[in-house]
Amino acid sequence: MDKNLIQRDDFLKDVLVILVETFEGSPEGEGSAYLDRGVGIFATLEKLSAEEVSRYSGATTIAAHTEHAKFYLDRICELMNGNAEKINWEQSWLIETVNETEWNHLREGMRKSYENVLHCFAGIEIWNQEN
Repeated sequence: MDKNLIQRDDFLKDVLVILVETFEGSPEGEGSAYLDRGVGIFATLEKLSAEEVSRYSGATTIAAHTEHAKFYLDRICELMNGNAEKINWEQSWLIETVNETEWNHLREGMRKSYENVLHCFAGIEIWNQEN
């Protein structure tokens, strides 16, 4: 067996546990990698209005961070599929404020990007140093 190969099923299981817990929250009654059990990014974002996520509280807004996270998720799949083009990270910070319609669209887009990442990870048959 090639020492550079990673056991696919073990790796995939571990990655998916962390991804699901990060975005969807930890399963009821189970331990958590995070301090606050059961709370994931999606549940946290659902509680916030467009007005709240458009307020500046430091360097940037929650809306901007949400777009940045979505942008990052999209790039993960591109990189895993062999796209080696340079990433323009400035594009990930273009959204700063949103109205309710835009906020709903951004949350839906982030969920789709997350689901796409799950599919990308599940679709890799051999994990090695290339991916």
